[in-house]
Amino acid sequence: MSRVRRPWLFPASIFAALLLGLMPLPAMIAPLRPYWLALVLAYWLLEDHERVGLGLAFVIGLIADIAFGSVLGEQALRLTVMTFILQRFRPQLRFFPMAQQALAIAGLLLNDLIIVTAAHFVLGQKIQGWLHWWTPLIGAALWPPLFVLLDGLRVGRKR
Repeated sequence: MSRVRRPWLFPASIFAALLLGLMPLPAMIAPLRPYWLALVLAYWLLEDHERVGLGLAFVIGLIADIAFGSVLGEQALRLTVMTFILQRFRPQLRFFPMAQQALAIAGLLLNDLIIVTAAHFVLGQKIQGWLHWWTPLIGAALWPPLFVLLDGLRVGRKR
């Protein structure tokens, strides 16, 4: 058996993450929306790192800034910092058991939330409420099924 090459999977997964980020949610649970784009990008950084670099993360972040209507450069900064950290620790993270990977992802998402809060504070924008601080744990809980789904699509086999 040999691997099937699916060049469409990376852009399709990024597009799906953008759509999940734009999907309307009830106001009560909207602050609990996970950062889908970071989760999907983290998967690709860990499993197919030749495909994603700092420049591509920045461009994807700019596209997300435009799509989400956030301050131009906010998402780009978030994704670039996350990409830098993941590239630095990729050799270790890649071989962690799934539970430890999920904890590392929670730490990355918490770091991301701190960056967003600091940026909003500096720019004088509205800072998210306390409910928003649960999103790193939600992202960590979603990491194993997302990883298995994307890995199953990426490492498909042909007969």
